[in-house]
Amino acid sequence: MNFCFVFDPNQGGELKGLQLKSSSVQHHQIILDSIADGVFTVDLEWRIRSFNEAAEKITGIPRQEAIGRLCHDVLRANACENNCALRQTMSGGTLIRNMPIYIIRGDKRRIPISVTTNLLRDTSGQVVGGVETFRDLSVVHELRKALRKKHSFGDIISKNKKIFEIFSILPQIAQSNSTVMIEGASGTGKELFARAIHDNSTRKNGPFVAVNCGALPETLCESELFGYKAGAFTDAKKDKPGRFALAQDGTIFLDEIGDISPPVQMRLLRVLE
Repeated sequence: MNFCFVFDPNQGGELKGLQLKSSSVQHHQIILDSIADGVFTVDLEWRIRSFNEAAEKITGIPRQEAIGRLCHDVLRANACENNCALRQTMSGGTLIRNMPIYIIRGDKRRIPISVTTNLLRDTSGQVVGGVETFRDLSVVHELRKALRKKHSFGDIISKNKKIFEIFSILPQIAQSNSTVMIEGASGTGKELFARAIHDNSTRKNGPFVAVNCGALPETLCESELFGYKAGAFTDAKKDKPGRFALAQDGTIFLDEIGDISPPVQMRLLRVLE
């Protein structure tokens, strides 16, 4: 038995199935193949009864192989087992609109699609199956990735043209062994840029040590940065490595460096040189 589906706005927007004569089957398939989205219909046993050209193209599965098979064997979607859109529609009457899922194509590639479902009814109003239309979202996902890449570097995301200019030179800076000075007011994300440089450098497998110089007491600043040996002063009972030593083979980020005393800044300058 062959069915065609029509949209009936007087029946709550549901699809009605009409029995087709053999001479109309070809017309039915031509109509389906003229739709840009993938379309397939299933009977009450979840077996595919129609499968248009767009569905073949998106899934990579020929129509003759899809017809008669269970729909989950054809689509192999991540939602088939626990969150099947068509099952929600046919079992509970819930119409699904543009639900994003992933399917496994015939060539084993995993692609994103959005699905919309509806019921198929015969002329007496009895449910005889379901219909699902689906759209390939691969291009949309690729465009989103490209846009995200263009507007980001590491964990930094921006739409500011000046920041884009910085993004363009950050890879070169990251590959350099030079000391980098990052200027900016408190809270503008200097540490994010320092970490992005570290993560894209040849030292990315080493430690990233961030030091808030403004939070270090002046009396302890020098020992915290450079460390000390046991016996260097009264309470120095054992060696303590400084932050510079802890950052060996990695990156040290000195934040609020302007808050430390001039004598310590002079010693820092010697280290950096």
